Amino acid sequence: MNRLIRAGLMFGNLFHVHSPALVERYNRALQHLTGQQTALMDFYIDISGYSPEIGDELGDPLYLNHKGVNRQFILLSVDQRTAPLLNTQFSTSKAILQEFIEENEAPLFALTAKDAVAGELVNSVYDVSDPKRLFDIRRITIDADTTGGTVKDAAKLAEMVDEFRDSDEGWYDDVLIAQMIELAGKTGDVVRNPVKLKTMSFDQRNFWTAHFGGLFVFQDVEHPAVIAPAGKTGLDNIPLEYVFDAKQRNRIAQFFHLNGLTETILEARGIKSAAILRQKMDFVLIDAVAGQGADLSSLTRGDLRRLARQHADKLPREFHTLGQLVNWAENGGTFPKIDSDDPVYFYTLRAADTPDAEMVNMLLAQLAPKDIRQLFICHKDLFYETYAGWPDAKKTYVAEFLEREYQVDKAGVRDALFGHAPEIPQLPRSRKKPPPVPDRIAAVGPWGSVKRR
Repeated sequence: MNRLIRAGLMFGNLFHVHSPALVERYNRALQHLTGQQTALMDFYIDISGYSPEIGDELGDPLYLNHKGVNRQFILLSVDQRTAPLLNTQFSTSKAILQEFIEENEAPLFALTAKDAVAGELVNSVYDVSDPKRLFDIRRITIDADTTGGTVKDAAKLAEMVDEFRDSDEGWYDDVLIAQMIELAGKTGDVVRNPVKLKTMSFDQRNFWTAHFGGLFVFQDVEHPAVIAPAGKTGLDNIPLEYVFDAKQRNRIAQFFHLNGLTETILEARGIKSAAILRQKMDFVLIDAVAGQGADLSSLTRGDLRRLARQHADKLPREFHTLGQLVNWAENGGTFPKIDSDDPVYFYTLRAADTPDAEMVNMLLAQLAPKDIRQLFICHKDLFYETYAGWPDAKKTYVAEFLEREYQVDKAGVRDALFGHAPEIPQLPRSRKKPPPVPDRIAAVGPWGSVKRR
């Protein structure tokens, strides 16, 4: 993993905690939340305040996320909002934290100037050892305050101020005045500078979870289902009728189509679809030749063509079908017949413009894992897991490619591939009907209907 770390592709953009004041605030918050402290004086944290160094020190990568539910967080600065979320257990967690910071930027800026803000993403479920408990997680509420209780004290002081103003005897209530003075010493002037965090709650109906091998739960769609790429073992008692694993490609394709969740790269407007498909061919080629002793560093377009010629007998079906699609898009060649049984099928799709686009792209990345760029962008945990098992030559190629082609313009790459690159992932909003398929695509392509079983 050192290649990825050096290139900023792993543990990149974390918030650096190295001053004694920040370390002391972090320890107060950590003690407040978990009863533990760190002896480290220099470490990095993600958007939730989780530190991989402290995780190693404590021997617990979930020290802020016990049993993978009700994630706790420590905010030392609003700058944490640009940091990634490590050890993700639910796909909605990062978006919730980002929106919380965005909506409370001013009070959080003031509060973290003197103290750490500690909190929790609260729901009614504390243990998901049984998969059906995942479906009891319906709403996430944020509970947060400084370790010194500044927000709570400010609310109490505001109530006292109202009581003082509304009472005819307020000026004669020495006890009330003394309590107000004492609290004001902690909170400051809450009349002129209110210290208040917005009460925020979020629906969690469609989400990915790392539990049970990784599940994609779609409840808030017209045709609900759970996609369990790793397999359906142990999922018999969940309260949804349809559960599909990665082998049920036709059923997953039907699910996408019926809910309007995907579009083909060829029908997506405003993108260079042929160039994207050609790049996918390169990734399939690299995967096929990586273990053959070929030098994969600093490859040019000519080098890739040479590798394809030399190893033509080892190239999988996906490579040749993608080549036919590129030929059709660029030269008007024959359009290949592709149904959902074809191994290239999910490589030709991207998420449609729906509230669940990021989750759908994450699922597509798992269904088309040879597309290393999409896997890295959309499903980092799976990327790191699979990267560890690749031949050294492929690791070198992938690290160089991502550093060269993605790191320099992340937003541009995301926009080109997926049609949008929001800084803050979209939380659930009202759904809209999928756009109509262009006549040209409907006439010649396999999409719009899928092979049924």
